[in-house]
This record gives sequence, C-alpha cells and structure tokens, in this order.
Amino acid sequence: MSLRVVAVTVTQGRDPIDALEASRGERTRALILDASRQLFLQRGYAGTPINAITEACGISRAGFYTYFRDKQEVFAVLGENAYRDVMAVLSRLEALARPFDLSELRAWIGEYFEFMDRHGAFVLAAWHSAPDDEAFRRSRNRTVARSSFKLGQAIVGPGEHSPEVVGVAALGMLDRAWHAVQMQAVPVEKDEAIAALADMISTLAHH
Repeated sequence: MSLRVVAVTVTQGRDPIDALEASRGERTRALILDASRQLFLQRGYAGTPINAITEACGISRAGFYTYFRDKQEVFAVLGENAYRDVMAVLSRLEALARPFDLSELRAWIGEYFEFMDRHGAFVLAAWHSAPDDEAFRRSRNRTVARSSFKLGQAIVGPGEHSPEVVGVAALGMLDRAWHAVQMQAVPVEKDEAIAALADMISTLAHH
C-alpha cells in the first residue's frame, strides 16, 4: 500500500527531493526579501550593501545571486508586493458603508498599519533612498498616483478637491502616523493615533 501511494505522489507531482529543494529555495528567497525590507527601513536603500543582506540572512553572496540579479531587483520585487497589497487594502475601504462608521474606519486604519508593518520599509525608501534610476522613478510615481486616486475616491468621491489631492493628503497622514508609532520618535500610542486618523478621515468624507 505504501509503495503504491509513493508511486502516485511522484507521478502526479514533483519528485519529493525536487519539491524539498523548491520549498527550501522559496524560504531562502523570502528570507532575503524580509531581511532587505528591514535593512532598507533602518539604513535606506543606498546604505544597505548586499553584504549586509547576506549577513542578516546567514547566506553567501553566491546564495544571494542564486535568487536575485542585484539589490535593485530585490527593491523592485518589494515594490510589486507592496503595490498589490495596498490596492487590496484600499479596495476594502471602498467596500465600507457610507457614511463611515468610526469603529469600521478604525479597524480599516489598523489594517493599513498592518500593511505598513509589512511594506513600510519600501514605502519610505521609495521616496528617500531609492535607486537612482529614471524608470524606477516613473514607476513609483505611477504607483503613488493610482493609489492616491483610489484612496481619494474611497473617501470623498467627486467634490471640491480632486481624488488625487485628497488621497495624497490622507496617505501622508497615514504613513507619517505609522512611522511615528513605529519609531517612537514622539511617544505616540497606536490606538490613539488610529482613533485620531479615523476622526480626520471621517471629517474629510463629510466635507
């Protein structure tokens, strides 16, 4: 019986050894991305050499180059992941009933903070310490324009101010508040920051 089960498994899927290697490779790739994310937050993109990434992961430079061409490719992958996730988070704001219920709005802001916990390193580095590359800057600006428009529409819809302007203002508040809570440069309680942001966004929505 056991031999037949093994035979079916091998026939229907990958060889168990290949599957194990693939799983190990996926874990290593994720480890590189996670370490890079933290280092970019602490040091910025320009201040993070590949050696720092490999030391944080406990792998060799050759191991790094098995998965990524260079540091810029790591940054690009982090950006793709961040864009996908932020658009999903903004879609959930769009789905909230109007007028906003403050408890639901606070829950959504908590979700946005969780997004920033995962991707804040990229979001901040994209503005302050990004690759010196024109193609990257164009891509970043398109991403910010799309996410700002989506957020602005979710908050106010058509009105006196364009969705892009409202979205940029709201993103600035959200990102800066998250950073203050995360870094504790100013002693700020997370729950209080979320409550204040909910009040401000609710006011914008009723303007």
